[in-house]
Amino acid sequence: MDTLSSIGLDKTKSKELADLMNDLLANYSVFYQNTRGYHWNIKGKKFFELHIKFEELYNDLFIKIDEVAERVLTLGGIPNHAFSKYQTQSEIKESGEVNDGDNAVKQILDAFSTLIKKQRVILDLSAEIADEGTNSLMSDYIREQEKLVWMYSAFLD
Repeated sequence: MDTLSSIGLDKTKSKELADLMNDLLANYSVFYQNTRGYHWNIKGKKFFELHIKFEELYNDLFIKIDEVAERVLTLGGIPNHAFSKYQTQSEIKESGEVNDGDNAVKQILDAFSTLIKKQRVILDLSAEIADEGTNSLMSDYIREQEKLVWMYSAFLD
């Protein structure tokens, strides 16, 4: 019985990784839509600064959503695409209308905390099975997001 995938990874562990990546995809998708809402609805003295920052963030999330979905496919899985499934699966929940900048930034920081924790689990499993592609992707995401956590936290101080 062939236990290796077409990219040379254990099929069982690859399925486990693809499932974790689908969970990550759900969280990214809800976070993306929340961030668009922050961008559209922000008001107040910090409008210009945050409006631009939120647009930068949702553009980056859009790219990451595609990369995560494509990695699910590479691992032999099928990326979920139903937003109704994202809403039930995602630990990051849909936010209501948020027009206060500090509140939006706090919700962004909470979302990053969730993503980083999930990505560390994926990082560990991908390292365990020598999946350099997934490992590299998660490592890059974590590094970028740790810096954004620092920057958004500094904004609130």
